[in-house]
Amino acid sequence: LMMKLYYCMVSLKHVPVNTAGWGTANQSTTYENLHAQYALDGNNYSCTHTDEQSDPWWTLDLMTTYSVNRVTITNRRDCCESRIDRAEIRVGNDSDVSSNPICAVVSSIAAGATYSYSCRGMKGRYVTVNIPGALKILTLCEVGVYVIFPDNLATRKTAIQSSTFGSWFAEQAIDFSPGFTKSSSSCSSTDIQTNPWWRVDLRYIYRVSRVVITNRLDCCPERINGTEIRIGNSLENNGNNNSICAVISSIPAGVSSTYTCNNMEGRYVNLVLPGDSKYLTLCEVKVYGKGPLLKKTLVKMKLKSSSSLSEPEMRAQLLSQSALAKRGISDVTLQWSQPPAAQQEVMWKEDASGECVHKRILWQIEKMLILKSKYYDEYVYIANELENYIFIT
Repeated sequence: LMMKLYYCMVSLKHVPVNTAGWGTANQSTTYENLHAQYALDGNNYSCTHTDEQSDPWWTLDLMTTYSVNRVTITNRRDCCESRIDRAEIRVGNDSDVSSNPICAVVSSIAAGATYSYSCRGMKGRYVTVNIPGALKILTLCEVGVYVIFPDNLATRKTAIQSSTFGSWFAEQAIDFSPGFTKSSSSCSSTDIQTNPWWRVDLRYIYRVSRVVITNRLDCCPERINGTEIRIGNSLENNGNNNSICAVISSIPAGVSSTYTCNNMEGRYVNLVLPGDSKYLTLCEVKVYGKGPLLKKTLVKMKLKSSSSLSEPEMRAQLLSQSALAKRGISDVTLQWSQPPAAQQEVMWKEDASGECVHKRILWQIEKMLILKSKYYDEYVYIANELENYIFIT
């Protein structure tokens, strides 16, 4: 008998990311020491505060254009919560804060509460909160700006590099943040060395259409010149012998450049900088493509059940108690390619006195599973490890 087991991959396409901390804030005036940046510090008890004035405003420069999904505002909790009433939230690319289109108007926010306002993908570099009118004070205790990113294959994958300079870890090149405000916490960097490299493991084979690289803003943009982008399935020489997609001639400071890879197939994406006394610094690496490429694995499996395995409830119970579930693989469905074999004879168990204790129906069915999965390598690993499973190709 044949069954098909499908594993569903969770996409991060619709998971919004708070980008507010990636930018710099400013406001029209500052009352005492209640600075504009306090709305971005993650602390609802530290707030911004303008002087009393006409048309006070607070603005966030994200340093690059994003499609804004929503904006959240946290109001002050100590007093005067009505001061935020009728504030306008604007998103756009004009540095003149009053010129950008309005995302939403705040009717009111309860003291200490956080309200969310949908901006429906409005595009902009600047996010502004302003209150029209005379004798107004603008106070913001926290502002969030949420962006939905397209399908970046490098997201939440494993990155490593040939060496690490200080706290400039490899995974910071795939954390969404371009590192415009603090490179050391958002960019990767090797030590100075010969042929430094960085690699992301996509876990499965994809057809890579393009790779996007963001260079550092703070200094030294020329360090990336000559870096090779390589894609393939081999880890020979740490993956640096795989085929070349492109060679980076230069990227201006803080700029993201796109390199076309024409659907090259590979699991590993490497960036390697040939030469002596080199640093390799990457503030963001994005990988786009199609896949993963599907593979098949055959597994022989022996099952025992006292209920009909043709029933959907029993198949669900079987999966929930299987070694697959113990490995954390639970989002699966199980389907028979044909109905199970007929039940065997009813087996009676008797005690020493010959009285019938109970009866049960027992099936012992040997069957073949087709594991058709985007997660091919992990299934091969599991299939070799599971009790009562025999891996066959």
